[in-house]
Amino acid sequence: MLTSLHVEGQSLLHRIPVKPKLIGLMAFGLALYWVDHPLVLTVALIATGSLYLSTGVGVPEGFRRLKPVLFTIAFLALVNLLLLSPHEALVITLRLVAILLLAAAVTASTTIADFMAAVTDLARPLEQLGLMKAADLGLALGLVLRFVPEIAARYEALKEAHAARGIPVKLSRMLGPLIISTLKDADRIAEAIDARGIRGH
Repeated sequence: MLTSLHVEGQSLLHRIPVKPKLIGLMAFGLALYWVDHPLVLTVALIATGSLYLSTGVGVPEGFRRLKPVLFTIAFLALVNLLLLSPHEALVITLRLVAILLLAAAVTASTTIADFMAAVTDLARPLEQLGLMKAADLGLALGLVLRFVPEIAARYEALKEAHAARGIPVKLSRMLGPLIISTLKDADRIAEAIDARGIRGH
């Protein structure tokens, strides 16, 4: 079972501190917003895809991790084809996939602890303004990154259980048990966090 999105390695991305990676991801996404040439966006997609694979994730595993989001983007592309011109639909799709691949590369090359520490530091100004507690934001992000692969693995287990019993695999049948089991885990985690006094409020 996959328990973390992080991939051990010594690639260039692994050696870059997390804060520059997060800032670079944000700058890349903003820059792509101003680009509407499909060829340039295709080059950006190839570059980010290569960067993602350089983390050592591998093509099959890399696709498996991104499959739900890629299917969502494909659905949005079909909708955009109906509402927009083919050029606009292509541009939007290429942008989304390029940003997705870079975000996946950053996630694969960064440990959860490093993510939490960086987000906590970046949120310090908001804490000084009294808007939130920085440590709580870092903890929330860490929990999301930790349990996204576990939820995906639980979905695969439910799908295999349905198939083994000869029950047609449908999302509508699995969504209920998946949500219930996830919420139960969330309650247990929240109780454990409060019992240890980790949250400030």
